[in-house]
Parts: sequence; structure tokens; C-alpha cells
Amino acid sequence: MAQAKISAKASEGAQQQQQSSGGQLRGRFYRSTSMADRSSRLLENLDQLELRVEAFRDAASAMEQEKETLLEMIHNIQNSQDMRHISEGEREELNLTANRLMGRTLTVEVSVETIRNAQQQESLLHATKMIDEIVNKLLDDLEDAKIRLMSLYGACTSDVPAGPIDQKFQSVVIGCAIEDQKKIKRRLETLLRNLENSEKSITLLEHQKSSVRQSCNSKQD
Repeated sequence: MAQAKISAKASEGAQQQQQSSGGQLRGRFYRSTSMADRSSRLLENLDQLELRVEAFRDAASAMEQEKETLLEMIHNIQNSQDMRHISEGEREELNLTANRLMGRTLTVEVSVETIRNAQQQESLLHATKMIDEIVNKLLDDLEDAKIRLMSLYGACTSDVPAGPIDQKFQSVVIGCAIEDQKKIKRRLETLLRNLENSEKSITLLEHQKSSVRQSCNSKQD
């Protein structure tokens, strides 16, 4: 009889242990599933935020470009031929307006920092130095500077270049961060536009001088 009771107790204990163990396993299983769900939701939220962060940076970069464009347009108006062919009073009034617009534009500070490694930083400095060297010699030889800038620009574009490409500059630009490559290309585009406007102004001025000389000669005759 005693042996039977002991066996019954042992059997009952084994059953309780199995039930307890099964409950723990089920509990652990449910906890794991819950953790996986939470992790999945968090990852999905971060993925959505990453898209918003990139869109935010793109919008800020667009604002940077818009600021550069506005300043360039105001500067071009102030130095246009039309400004030279109006009365002194009108020119003074228009310059006041242009300076006011430029001042208001400069009050907007937009800065998008580019994350670079050491090599990309060095490549950016090298590319900037190569452009600056040409810019510093613009007044010495305008035509040569334009040709050299076009060769640099050709190294930055995927389109078929109109002239030769500066292979050395191209290898330097490739080592820059993607955002820096875009900024370098924009800077070269701006420089070439300004050169083109300068050439037009010089051509127009020379044409006017020639017209004046012909008028004077005809009067003398």
C-alpha cells in the first residue's frame, strides 16, 4: 500500500512538472513572438523615418541651390548691360532694390553637411584647389580659362563632352563624396555661365565702340 502511494505521488509530480515545463515553453514561445513583432514594427518605423530624413536633406539641398541661384541672378542684373544704359537716378534706385533683395537672401542660412572619410576630404580639397587655380587666372587669359573650365566640367558630366576632358581632374572627382561631386559640377556650371555672360558683355561693348567710331568717321567725311 505504501509503495502504491509513493508511486502515485511520483506519477503526480511528474505530470505537474510536465505541465509546468509546457507552460514555460509556451510562455517563452509567446514572449519570443511578441519580441519579434516589436522588432519588426520598430524596424519598419525606422525605414519610414530614413525615407523622410533623405527627403529632408534633399529639400535642404534644393534650398541651398535656390539661394545660390537667387544671388547669381541678382548679381547678373546689377552687372547687366541694361543697367549701364539707364539714367543715374534709375540705376541707383534699382541697385538699392537689388542690394535689399541680396541682403534678405543672405539672411537665410541653409547648410547640409556631407559625411566624408579621410580620402574623400582630401579629394575635395584637391578638386577645389584645381578649380581655384583657374579662377585666379581668369583676368590673365579669359579664353584659356574658359577652355580649361570646360575640360573640368566635361570630367563631371555623363553626357558626351564638347571638348577634351581633364583626366586628372576626373580621377580626383571620382574620389569625392557623391554630394560633393554634385556641388563641384554646379560650381563649374555657374563659372561657365558667368564667363559666357562676361563674353557677351565684352562683345556688346566692343560692338558699341565700333558703332561709335563708325559714326564719328562718317561725320568727319
